[in-house]
Amino acid sequence: MLRREVEDLLRKALKEVAEEKGLTVPVESISIERPKKKEHGDLSTNVALVLASRIKTPPRVIAEAIKDRLSPSDMLERIEVAGPGFINLFLKKAYLRRCLERIVEEGDRYGRSDIGRGVRVQVEFVSANPTGPLHVGHGRGAVVGDVLSSLLEATGHDVTREYYINDVGNQIELLGQSVYARYMEFLGADYPFPENGYKGEYIIEIAREILEK
Repeated sequence: MLRREVEDLLRKALKEVAEEKGLTVPVESISIERPKKKEHGDLSTNVALVLASRIKTPPRVIAEAIKDRLSPSDMLERIEVAGPGFINLFLKKAYLRRCLERIVEEGDRYGRSDIGRGVRVQVEFVSANPTGPLHVGHGRGAVVGDVLSSLLEATGHDVTREYYINDVGNQIELLGQSVYARYMEFLGADYPFPENGYKGEYIIEIAREILEK
């Protein structure tokens, strides 16, 4: 929300700069980042550098023009133009304090919106390879997929979570044949291992577990 408010201020100033040159606002979105160094402000944007080649104007000139046209607000403490044309924004402490109060007040509702209302989204995640052992990547996929689904739900999307269990087909048949061949080896039988069978150590472990049971 904070970034959206800052973007709205920048877009308004940018519109005024563009109109002076007889142009429409030549940017679809404005990139706003948090600077790595505290002295560079709370937020920073490179929009002037992005626009320079499009409107045939040096980026620092664009940045200074945007700075001059930023509307006074209870959000910004000061604005600085740095380097080749970065715009660094310093937020008022009172504004940040109100943001914190709002977060506490709204609790779990904070940040939710309805921008995705009426939009259906299907997120398919995990779906681990059924013929091999699980690894940490599958756990990561589960977390990322579930968090992404929750974020989409928080923005009003109608989300369906999908996890496909692939337990049929040639791969599964070959998995069974591979385990059975190792099982027969444990019994001392002269049994051929399938030509394209699965030869991982986990196949031997599964066969041994079956034998023990």
